[in-house]
Amino acid sequence: MKPNVRRARLNRLGRRRGAQPKVVALGGGMGLSASLAALRRITGDLTAVVTVADDGGSSGRLRDELGVLPPGDLRKALAALCGDDDWGQTWARVIQHRFQSGGELHEHAVGNLLIVALWEQLGDHVQALDLVGTLLGAHGRVLPMSAVPLELQAQVRGHDPEHPDHIDTVRGQANVALTTGEVQSVHLVPNDPPAVPEAVAAVLDADWVVLGPGSWFSSVIPHLLVPELLDALTETKARRVLSLNLAPQPGETEGFSPQRHLEVLARHAPKLALDVVLADQDAVRDTESLQDSAKRLGAAVELAPVAAPDSSAKHDPVLLAAAYDRIFRMHGRIGPWR
Repeated sequence: MKPNVRRARLNRLGRRRGAQPKVVALGGGMGLSASLAALRRITGDLTAVVTVADDGGSSGRLRDELGVLPPGDLRKALAALCGDDDWGQTWARVIQHRFQSGGELHEHAVGNLLIVALWEQLGDHVQALDLVGTLLGAHGRVLPMSAVPLELQAQVRGHDPEHPDHIDTVRGQANVALTTGEVQSVHLVPNDPPAVPEAVAAVLDADWVVLGPGSWFSSVIPHLLVPELLDALTETKARRVLSLNLAPQPGETEGFSPQRHLEVLARHAPKLALDVVLADQDAVRDTESLQDSAKRLGAAVELAPVAAPDSSAKHDPVLLAAAYDRIFRMHGRIGPWR
């Protein structure tokens, strides 16, 4: 048994019964933010592991100019972990604030600049993010999945409308997210990036690992393409829950059924098993097909009302928190948590 796996198991066994669950959430962008905003309501032991393949907007400019990790998804995760008090909400607004000008600061987010400044000052990605989290009073920890900037590449059928059967390589997360063709597969460049050790340790020591929701090919699946992180997800004794999106994403997953999301995830990580698949009860038209697809991954399906009531196709953090809490209690090995 690997030493880090053994240590994680000992930590789990030594945990006091009735403690809050240790939860690790993986993803990026607004999907991960929605999950974190829910999870921070039900546990005080929360770690976000964030993709670092973004190459658009403020993040892309900082990445190109300074050779740093793209900070945008990390910033969004930190904002989602801010509390609901005045301090938390003020800082959440500040780090999300974007400058509007006619100069070089235009559209740069304050939080992006703060994170990059601390990276340059401290020379340590994890220490800098922990310091920003302390400043914000964040209800959890934010880690990058890798310490090197990554490029996402996709094989896309019909990217050129004039050649609908031709498969092209689309480069860059921003381009993949906006593709008009059918994404066949994605991979990272470099194709075997090192995982951040703290992220691997967090997954191995977790009670629950939450994957999704989010942009399927550009925010969710990339975590499964980092070998050390995939090994940790496969080896961990944590329960694994996959949270599905409320609707297909225009371009990237246009026309995808809930079960199709599971099928493409399984193609990218065939050895990964799941325990629970969470979906909004109104977003699933064919429950039996979804259950069949989930069963092939070793998972049960949990349907719950998790969509915001304003028809915005966004998750409601309170409803999503209630769904996660019920799953943790019903399917957890250690519970009850409180």
